[in-house]
Amino acid sequence: MDQKRPFIIRESEGTKYYCACGRSQTLPYCDGSHKGSGKEPYAVTIETEKNVAICGCGLSAKLPFCDGAHKALHQH
Repeated sequence: MDQKRPFIIRESEGTKYYCACGRSQTLPYCDGSHKGSGKEPYAVTIETEKNVAICGCGLSAKLPFCDGAHKALHQH
């Protein structure tokens, strides 16, 4: 994943599939591009409508959610 900040999204209730391979053309959502990569999307059930921060850098210890790990990318 090339983004150096999270995707902030207002999600409705239901199951969402977030990209785990970084190949999706519809990031942060899975578009099936992972096929053959050995990776599967993150399936997350959103119980009530809310804002979520989905990791864009791939470094979070709480994938698919952002934990602030991208901040290290901005340090020199």
